[in-house]
Amino acid sequence: MSDIQPSDTQPSETPPSKTVLVLCTGNSCRSQMAEVLLNHDLAGRVHALSAGTRPQPRVAEGAIAALQAAGLATEGLHPKDIDAVMDREIDLVVTVCDNAKEACPVFPRPVKAIHLPFHDPHGEPLESFIAVRDDIRARLVPAVREALGS
Repeated sequence: MSDIQPSDTQPSETPPSKTVLVLCTGNSCRSQMAEVLLNHDLAGRVHALSAGTRPQPRVAEGAIAALQAAGLATEGLHPKDIDAVMDREIDLVVTVCDNAKEACPVFPRPVKAIHLPFHDPHGEPLESFIAVRDDIRARLVPAVREALGS
């Protein structure tokens, strides 16, 4: 019989989640969908945030509808300015539009960054938002996993 009692065993340690910032211009569509998808698909390994270099007043209705159509939670989503997250410890910055890549700020400490642009479906039918949502899931989720080595 073992001398080790259940209270003597060490709990298995899970590595801390990495913080990923998804940056876009308006923070109303692509970056919002990416935030939700990363938090869902990489739950426990990644904590995703999103922000914009010039945030819009609200999240695009098509983005909300596309996320809800996939059964994903959308409550609390709102555009945020990059300044609102500059104090956070960011492990990876992902720019999802060319304008955000060009305007990406300098962070207080070195941060790994990747650029993966996606089509902007603003003003297009819901099907376009769904296609962008699916493209984000197909390309961005694996790219973030690879960039973080998880």
